[in-house]
Amino acid sequence: MNHLIPPHGGELVDLMATHEERARLKAESVDFPSIDLTGQQLCDLELLVHGGFSPLRGFLGRADYDSVLEHMRLADETVWPMPIVLAVPQATAEGLSEGSRVALRDPEGTMLAVLEIVEIWDRDRKREAEAVFGSLHEEHPGVRATLDDPGQVCLSGKVTGVQPAAHHDFTELRYTPADLRSEFTRLGWRLVTAFQTRNPLHRAHKEMTVRASTEVGSHLLLHPVVGMTKPGDVDHYTRVRCYQAIAHHYPPGLMKLSLLNLAMRMAGPREAVWHALIRKNHGCSHFIVGRDHAGPGSDSKGNPFYGPYEAQDVVADFQDDIGIRMIPFQEMVYSAQRSQYLPRNEVAEGEEVLSVSGTELRRRLREALEIPDWFSYSDVVAELRRAYPPKERQGITLFFTGLSGAGKSTIANVLLSKFLEIGGRPVTLLDGDIVRKNLSSELGFSREHRNLNILRIGFVANEITKNGGIAICAPIAPYAETRRKVRELVAAHGGFIEIYVSTPLEACEKRDRKGLYAKARAGLIKEFTGISDPYEEPENPEIAIDTTDLTPEEAAQEVLLYLENKGFLA
Repeated sequence: MNHLIPPHGGELVDLMATHEERARLKAESVDFPSIDLTGQQLCDLELLVHGGFSPLRGFLGRADYDSVLEHMRLADETVWPMPIVLAVPQATAEGLSEGSRVALRDPEGTMLAVLEIVEIWDRDRKREAEAVFGSLHEEHPGVRATLDDPGQVCLSGKVTGVQPAAHHDFTELRYTPADLRSEFTRLGWRLVTAFQTRNPLHRAHKEMTVRASTEVGSHLLLHPVVGMTKPGDVDHYTRVRCYQAIAHHYPPGLMKLSLLNLAMRMAGPREAVWHALIRKNHGCSHFIVGRDHAGPGSDSKGNPFYGPYEAQDVVADFQDDIGIRMIPFQEMVYSAQRSQYLPRNEVAEGEEVLSVSGTELRRRLREALEIPDWFSYSDVVAELRRAYPPKERQGITLFFTGLSGAGKSTIANVLLSKFLEIGGRPVTLLDGDIVRKNLSSELGFSREHRNLNILRIGFVANEITKNGGIAICAPIAPYAETRRKVRELVAAHGGFIEIYVSTPLEACEKRDRKGLYAKARAGLIKEFTGISDPYEEPENPEIAIDTTDLTPEEAAQEVLLYLENKGFLA
């Protein structure tokens, strides 16, 4: 059916203003209210303006939103599976009205586009999550992001681009849809197979993509996402260096590398259709859909959120409507007998196959173990080793949590001295009281302010960890959800060890030198953790220490022994 596929996509939307229009809008914008866009909204806006989301000409209105959720189509029946909305908090929407214009800005305040508001409406985040992800399971990162999103009021209407988003990294690899279409024409590439990825590529991916392009007689577009992916993924700088390294292993003239500034939702089958549409807009004729495409994996009990080839079935249902052909592929495995990679369905019964999971790869990297040549290329592994140094050279966050008076700060101070004595890494103590004084002096003790204080600690700890240091954090951190957010932030860049100082309330009250518990019981201190405000105990901390009968030095030794056993101390 290749002859039925129009080369280089269909009509491409271009929402960027002319030079004259840009000058006029910039002059008029002094009177516009402004909205600072989130990371996801920035990615969405860029693809809207440059046509990556063709046929969309702006953020969805209510009728299109409802139709997308129900049918994976716009109200006019055009296939479109993902709700692209500009959702803002209620407070931001106050004062805005239909017919008004709003400046859409990046975090630095640069106006990227103007929105002419046609409709203002409320989204149903729970309904949206269930429709898009097929689940309300909060371990699904997309579900959690949707339900936690403070954006409730949606603004829809015409978008006009004023200035392209600024990217200072890998600029030679950032092609707009129009750029890629022109490049394919220049090269004489009529059929182009796109491959979506958010992870580093290894030999199995290279073999699969070459097979796929050979199967349909096409060239290959390696089109990795560098916008927003799953929390905990390898950072995009490392990934792009890996893509550049593996590019040399493809046959000359077969493959082109281009970066896609997309905010993934991890919506599995529905997202696979979206990815196919985006690649058609970038000029591709074919699209590879493999195992668990755009899925977030499994929950904490090992249950997958989507079937391994569910995405292929859904894309197959829509591919005649969307104008791009799917190339379905099974998982590629290495046959020890044949010394080659094969799709799993081509492996004979009883044939020995080898594989290395992502978890196993990270373990081997962090423990400086061998990575087999059949699995990856040495130059790709070298890039990954730069990003995943052995544990004894990684940054670490020791995150203490527990009631006031449990002994967190005292243990933390002992550890500070021990690490300085050992040397080798810079060490920073982020004690709860010190942080309150220097970073959060304007905050009170409401749940909202406590969470903000902990997230600030997490931000600083993450920066220390990313740069190979040791961050010792000793706040009360009473709420499990906030501790989880800090863990997700830090664990992507190094070690995160949660230490629950489980000293009972009675013991904490007895050793209370400041008399805080007595004041709290007398009602003189409001929202005091353990008395008038809850403390949510950690369910699975790496270390739990009850200091009732331990000296601070003994407690600190338990932490040091754990770090030694896990390989964090050489």
